[in-house]
Amino acid sequence: MSLKIIRNDITKMNTEAIVNTANEKPMVGAGCDTAVYNAAGYDELLNYRKENIGTVKEGDVFITPGFNLSAKYIIHAVSPRFTTEDETEKLVRDCYRKSLELAKKNNIKSIAFPLIATGSYGFPKEAGLRAALDEINKFLLKDDMEVYIVAFDSESTTLSAKISARLEEYIDENYVEEKTDEEYSERFLGNAAYSIRRKEPAGDFAESKPLKKEHGHKLGRKAKESEPFYAGEILADVCEAEPCEKGKGEDLLDDYGLTDVAAAKLKKRIEHLSDTFSEYLMFLISEKNLENPDVYNSCCVDKKTFSKIKNNPDYHPKKITALCLCIGARLNLDQAKDLLSRAGYALSPSDMTDVIFSFFLENEIYDIYEIDFQRERYGLPPLIPED
Repeated sequence: MSLKIIRNDITKMNTEAIVNTANEKPMVGAGCDTAVYNAAGYDELLNYRKENIGTVKEGDVFITPGFNLSAKYIIHAVSPRFTTEDETEKLVRDCYRKSLELAKKNNIKSIAFPLIATGSYGFPKEAGLRAALDEINKFLLKDDMEVYIVAFDSESTTLSAKISARLEEYIDENYVEEKTDEEYSERFLGNAAYSIRRKEPAGDFAESKPLKKEHGHKLGRKAKESEPFYAGEILADVCEAEPCEKGKGEDLLDDYGLTDVAAAKLKKRIEHLSDTFSEYLMFLISEKNLENPDVYNSCCVDKKTFSKIKNNPDYHPKKITALCLCIGARLNLDQAKDLLSRAGYALSPSDMTDVIFSFFLENEIYDIYEIDFQRERYGLPPLIPED
């Protein structure tokens, strides 16, 4: 049994069957449906549908010959149009499950799927991928079949080519070899260490002349005296000493001359130092003005799993789920490391999954489908974030 995610034109797949996203009525729709009919023989396939199949309801499937295709069969899954998330996902899952069962019934050993209903029918691509992976893997636990998920669009292909080259370079530089943390100058203020970072690369930190007071007081860091700091990049880390006493942070902010915006952000971070994974995740989501469905839909995490994490402050997710949530919450690399540490996880340079996620987080590319495609290139199984 195997499952692979590839970039290709599904009509050119050399599998025993391909899956087409069909209409309820015997007529040809846009996107994948049109491409399949054109490649198979438009009139021949349409006449067969009219004479032998007729109307089929959403979520159901039927099989036809492949006609001019390399594939012997076409399994047509009647794709649902997006209504509500739950209702549409159920029908999409029906399409995958019933297509696989029909393939098994016809002794088909290899099959290629598009991402059903994610084109003109409006079902979110990330949610479609999650449904596809879940249903296909359930099937492969008990049945043997070679299954492909096929993506084909010029935008995705161009993006993948660019990402692939940059990811290879990143892996060469980071995989296996321990990468030391960037040096940074910090001044221990009471029991907490406050570091200030700029958005752009700062170069080497050194014992250089101090910055002007309006830039954060005398922090020993090489920088232009006129260069501003970005308040959104201010971090707060707890040192190994005892935690700050309540209220101490406010005094420290006043003492070190941070701007009002920076002080407010830092104060908020201090208030969340002891948050659990669940609590800190919800804080970050709120801080970024994201809605919960935006987060779990964009990272293939099941709605029920997300609900368990949200409603249980002490919930301990599996690492792959935690990594996916970092993507869904659109975290940068520092934020992701902080969140992961609250569940007892770290990003290892000797783990390929961690390195790939680190690359995407560092470059702020929040496309879980693209991550899965890149994982497949390096021989890793598809992501299935479940708890």
